[in-house]
Order: sequence, then C-alpha cells, then structure tokens
Amino acid sequence: MLVAMLAGAVLLTGCGTGARAERTVEDGGRSRADGAPAPVPPDGRGRPAEDDRDGGAADAKGGDKRDAATAPDLVSTFALDVDTASYGYARRTLAGGRVPEPESVRPEEFVNSFDQDYPRPEGNGFSVTVDGARVEGGGGDWSLLRIGLATRPSGRTAERPPAALTFVVDVSGSMAEPGRLDLVKESLGILTDQLRDDDSIALVTFSDEAETRLPMTRLDGNRDRIHDAVAALEPTDSTNVEAGVSTGYDVAVEGRRRGANNRVVLLSDALANTGETEADAILERIGGARKEFGITLFGVGVGSEYGDRLMERLTNRGDGHTTYVSTPAQARDVFVDRLPAHLELRARDAKAQVAFDPGTVREFRLLGYENRHVANEDFRDDRVDGGEVGPGHAVTALYAVRLRDGASGRVATATVRWLDPRTRAPHEAVGTVDAAGMDRDLWAPGTSPRLQVSATAAYFAQRLRGAETPGAPRLGDLAERADGLARRTEDAAVQRLAESIRSADRLMG
Repeated sequence: MLVAMLAGAVLLTGCGTGARAERTVEDGGRSRADGAPAPVPPDGRGRPAEDDRDGGAADAKGGDKRDAATAPDLVSTFALDVDTASYGYARRTLAGGRVPEPESVRPEEFVNSFDQDYPRPEGNGFSVTVDGARVEGGGGDWSLLRIGLATRPSGRTAERPPAALTFVVDVSGSMAEPGRLDLVKESLGILTDQLRDDDSIALVTFSDEAETRLPMTRLDGNRDRIHDAVAALEPTDSTNVEAGVSTGYDVAVEGRRRGANNRVVLLSDALANTGETEADAILERIGGARKEFGITLFGVGVGSEYGDRLMERLTNRGDGHTTYVSTPAQARDVFVDRLPAHLELRARDAKAQVAFDPGTVREFRLLGYENRHVANEDFRDDRVDGGEVGPGHAVTALYAVRLRDGASGRVATATVRWLDPRTRAPHEAVGTVDAAGMDRDLWAPGTSPRLQVSATAAYFAQRLRGAETPGAPRLGDLAERADGLARRTEDAAVQRLAESIRSADRLMG
C-alpha cells in the first residue's frame, strides 16, 4: 500500500520533472537498461547518525511513527499490489452515511484506483518512473516521493491465451440484499458475453455447503447454458467461504487447461460465519494447487457490509487481487473495460525496493503497503512471494520524505524485480530521482496533475485512518483540490473522489 514525502520532492510518475525512467531488462540479469549493474541496497556504510533514525513502532491507526524508517540503510521493500477494493468499499460506506473503519482503509488501494500517465514498456514487466514535489507543513522539510510502475496494455482480444475461469459465487442469505447477488448475476452475464468462444467457465456456488453448478465448459455453443445457470442462482442459508473456495479450486484443478490463464474468481460479501473463517486455514487447503498449477485468485467484493479483511487475505495468499463493485456501471468497468487486466499476467512475484541516500535523506515514511512488507534481504530471493500484475496496470507508491538541510544529488533509487509469467526468468528495471528534480511545490500549476491526484487520494485515506501526514490538507481543503483536479484532468473518477472527501468531511465534523 503507498505514499512518501520529502524536502526535495520525489515521485514516480509517467513524466516527472527531473526524474529518470529506465527500461526493463529482458535477459534475466541484474543489469539496468543501459547495461550497468542494478544498484545493490546499502549495506550499512554511510548510515545516518543515531539521532537521525526514527525508531517509532507501528500503531493501529497508521500514524507518523508506524511508517517511519528504522533501518540504518534507509531501504524499503514491498510486494506490488494492484488491489482497489478498499477505496471502492470506502466510497460505498460514505455514500451510506457512515465513516469506514480505519482498519479497512489501505492508502495504496485508494491511490491505485486512479489512472496514471506513466510510460509503458514494450514487453512484459514494468517501466519505472520516479518523481516528487515539496510539501508545506509537517515540522520540517518534507516532500512527497512517487514511485510509478506500469505494465504494457493488452493488445487485441484474439492475441491473449484462452482463459479457464472458475466462478465461486456466494449464495448465502446475506447475499439477498440489493446490490449483492443481483449485481453478481448481472456481472457474470456481462463477463460471459465478453469472453471468447475458446474460453472456458465453471460455476461453483456456496452457502452452508458448496455445489458445482457447471463443470469447466467451453463458451463455444454453450453461452445460453451458462446464462441459464447464472440466472438460476438464488440466496439461501449461511456463508461457508471455506467450502466454496476449496471446492472451487478442486474444480479449477480438474478443469485446468495447459497454456491457458487459469483463475478462480470469488464473488462474495466475504461475511463468513460457517466452516473455517480464517484465510490461513482456507488457503492451507488449496495452497498446493495454487503452487503446483499456477491457478490465481481474483476477488470481487459486494455489499454494504463486506468482509474486506478476509477477502484481501485470501487474494494475497492466493496470488491474486481484489476489487469492489456496487453498481452495474462498476461491474461493466471491471468485466468489460478492464477485463484483460484480470485475465492475463505481465509479471509474477513482483517486488519493489527503494534505497534512499543516507547523505541526502533524514527519514521517510511509506504510505500504505503495511501487509505487503518484504524483508530487504528477500528482495532477490525469488522463492519469496511478490505480487502478480496484469496488463495495463499502474502501481504507485508514495513516500513522505524528509531531506537533510541543503541536500543535493541523488535522493532515491527504485528497483522493481519480477519473474516472467511464462518462463519465470527474473528481470529488473531501475529509476532514480535527484533533489533538484523534486524542487517544485506539490500544488504548483506546473506539477503533474496525476501526481496531485495520487497525493489527494493518499491524504484522504490517511485522514480516514486518523493518521497525521506531513503536508496533508484538511478534508474541506482537500475536496476543493479534488474539484479543481477533476476539471483539469476531465476525469469523472476524480470528481467522485471529491464527492467522497466532502461526504467524509461532513460525517467527521
């Protein structure tokens, strides 16, 4: 999850002032795009003085001390994450007149819900953009540093491998509420119409028990049969997520197709009340199939009451990601406009490592990604799980960074490492930023509007979590910033962000 600040402004975006983006390597080595070795994180030499380290511990609300760097080498490592469910659920909750629980708010998922203008690589893997800007307040010289990673969009539909999708649908009593099972059925109908004839679908439902409604079935000649099976779904009984996911993986393994994108799609409010209700217990049963057959998990959350924590843990452990839908328009966005991103992969086990120069940086705070933390020494250990990223995704991480007085030169080096989705060969790409490239004010007219949108989304999330962040405006001021950015970007999603911030401002007083 992803935000940072600094006196010399650093960010990752598609076109940051003073930032340098470098292409990914395709030979599996550690070289940069220009042939030089990829930078190795500092090993402790040149570490900051003892009184410059921030040794604060984490707190439940995600405050200042929780995210502050404690390692003397000033290195931050995390697995990539393309989830957006936290933001979608927060919007739904605010629209219903309630403030979301702080523990359900993940800043990276707010930030990654918005489009970016990062350059795209030519092949698999990532482009890397690093930029930033100065911010006011926070009791020192702070900047916001952005790390931007982007994958190549999908080409024509016919160019992707076939998909073998196992839908695991919650038909428990809690799904009877409007906007739950009715929306799931509409979503599945939309998706069925979008898939190709050589794609396959299986359908598993669960309430107190699981039932296979449709084995793995080719779309060719069977669309009406699939539509009929979806239309027949009705809510009943309690919620046994464990039975549904386990049976779903059994069906997915049995119907697995070589050379296809094999994926389980879980559609649920994730309010488990029967069977094993912890993600660890559920995924222990299907972990073998996940590792052996490479079947990933895509979670689609629905409902005004939603088991966000369980769904996120399931998809994180199932090498997948989550989204949240509450309207037919959002369902169409997920299953039509962004369908390739959910069916294909550009990178497996992707991780990012950001090394800050101790001669330039006093401290930093990563905004979000708490549950995606990776030990620094595990960055190049490809046995350690990272994140799976599909085509057309943009992943943004924001850091609050505090520079030393009179700082100049290199601020940060960002390295992303991933495995090729077919060959599993490792690749890396690198981007850097200097203090001179972050000298513009965050809200200045010449600053990238997409950087400003990212900052607005992150500051909003931090306010909802009750976390103090250097440079963060009050909610009322933030809503005005979002209104202006909506006009500037002509992006309806940014206007909806402004409306959500305004709702939170009213509810939080």
